[in-house]
Amino acid sequence: MTPQEPSMSQEPAAAPDRQPLDESAAESVRRYAADQRARVDVLASVLEDIAEHGYPSAESGVPWEVARDAHLARLADGEPRVA
Repeated sequence: MTPQEPSMSQEPAAAPDRQPLDESAAESVRRYAADQRARVDVLASVLEDIAEHGYPSAESGVPWEVARDAHLARLADGEPRVA
C-alpha cells in the first residue's frame, strides 16, 4: 500500500439505509433491550461472584429437577396460550 491509498480503517463505513419505526414499535424495541440488558446484568453479577468467591458447593445448589418443575409451574400460572 502506498502512502496515498487509504487503508480500510481510514475509509468511512457506509451507513445502511434505515426505515423509521412507529412509536409503538420503537417502545417495544426499547422494552426488549431493557429486558435483555437486565438479564445480562444478572448473568454478569453471577459470573463476578464466581470469580471472586469460587463455585458454590453442590450441597447448596438446587437439583435441576426441582428448578425445572418450579419453572414449569411459573409458566403454567401465566396467561393461557394457544398451541
